[in-house]
Amino acid sequence: MLLYIRLFINSFQFALKALRTNMLRTVLSLLGVTIGIFSIIAVLAAVDSLDKNIKKELSGFDTNMIYVFNYSFGPVDIPRWKIDRFPEMKYEEYEYLKRNLPEAEYISYNMFTKREILKYESQYANDVSISIGNSDLQFLDNLKISNGRFYNESEATKGAYVVVLGMEVANALFNGIDPIGKSIRLYGRNFKVIGVIDKQGATTFGASFDDKAYVPTNTIRMLYGNNASTFTPVVVLKPFKGVEMAAFENEIRVKLRTIRGMKAAEEDNFFINVFGGMLDFIDEIIAQMNIVGWIISAFSLLVGGFGIANIMFVSVKERTHLIGVQKAIGAKRNIILLQFLFESVILALIGGAGGIVLVWIIAIVVTNFTSFALILSFSNVLLGFLISAIIGVLSGYLPARSAARLDPVEAIRTGM
Repeated sequence: MLLYIRLFINSFQFALKALRTNMLRTVLSLLGVTIGIFSIIAVLAAVDSLDKNIKKELSGFDTNMIYVFNYSFGPVDIPRWKIDRFPEMKYEEYEYLKRNLPEAEYISYNMFTKREILKYESQYANDVSISIGNSDLQFLDNLKISNGRFYNESEATKGAYVVVLGMEVANALFNGIDPIGKSIRLYGRNFKVIGVIDKQGATTFGASFDDKAYVPTNTIRMLYGNNASTFTPVVVLKPFKGVEMAAFENEIRVKLRTIRGMKAAEEDNFFINVFGGMLDFIDEIIAQMNIVGWIISAFSLLVGGFGIANIMFVSVKERTHLIGVQKAIGAKRNIILLQFLFESVILALIGGAGGIVLVWIIAIVVTNFTSFALILSFSNVLLGFLISAIIGVLSGYLPARSAARLDPVEAIRTGM
């Protein structure tokens, strides 16, 4: 055991000597390892942080939420041209599902549309996200009202000109004035403000309830009709607690096929998107990002490996006489082999440490100066050092083997 400790110490000393003797050559040779480890750990840290941030934000949503419309959240085997021909969800279909799905606790006919400009007297709120839905949308989006209220079933059914504002929108329009009961201009009409949503802040994707305005579906239908090209209808559902999701999805499928008069042989012309399925889709994307990161980083590590091998071959040549003396006084091949392998691993670890330090610095800067928390985990640090050590072993094996196989007499004579 003491022998291996002495070998490691001697190897460490030789590695430092290599750095001091020809600093520029050694640093340039190790740069490939530094860049490679930096690339891998930076990608892993970014992907892990992104995954954690997304999962943290999505944890606030109910994974039992279901979105039924003519597009899929994830990749499907159906050709795009065929999907584009799928019919949009009709309001009558929403009403049919609402009447015939007693398992649904909440159901809303939502409409996605472009952002708008809202006006109150001389004040404007630009680029406002308009959320269109029925009264159940308050519970589906898990909204907390800080002032006033959300529109009720009666207002939603008759298409009342009422609006609920996000906190940023309310501040932009009213600047501290109580907005409840005031009228704002939207879609060329006056809408009465009846509520303000509690401030929630932005998500990783930049989305926020703070820049939204909620209006009833039937109000928009009265203004634009059912077939307005700028609105994409989606039926959003959530079952009662305890309802089995697979059975609920199948019930939706049967009911929707029934109202559309589809034959048994026809495939669905709609998609039932489960919110929980988005997590699986995100996991797939994260895995693909990791693979791409490893592939890109592998090239840098390959260059770094050649650089370390070059340093070690030079080191073997410079210490040929010393190797001959060691072997002449009884040093075995495996001792010489381990000595140079230790040295190679130490050099690789020094290069890898440089890459890890760079990631650590970037993580501090990104976390402190942006809204994204970039976390360099202890497991990723260990992985970085492990990869560095493996590169050191692989790069140093051939030089170490050549040193171990030197003839002691020839080595002493050549090295003199």
